Amino acid sequence: MAAPRLRVFSESPESSYQDYQDPSVRVSLRDLLPLIAVARRQRFLWLDDFLDDEVCITADLYDVLRAFETCRRPSA
Repeated sequence: MAAPRLRVFSESPESSYQDYQDPSVRVSLRDLLPLIAVARRQRFLWLDDFLDDEVCITADLYDVLRAFETCRRPSA
């Protein structure tokens, strides 16, 4: 069995990758979280590319998440 061959593709002039992209798609947590959970559980590497991306959440969800974070930390 032959080893797989790697192919290198040069960037085409019409494809311009941006380091930053403005958010343009709205999605519910109900749709998003299961997909992220599967990707994390199965250790898909592409997820690492987005770990520094910021998401915008409502203030009440932020408060709930902060409280949850505080409650689940083991006391020292």
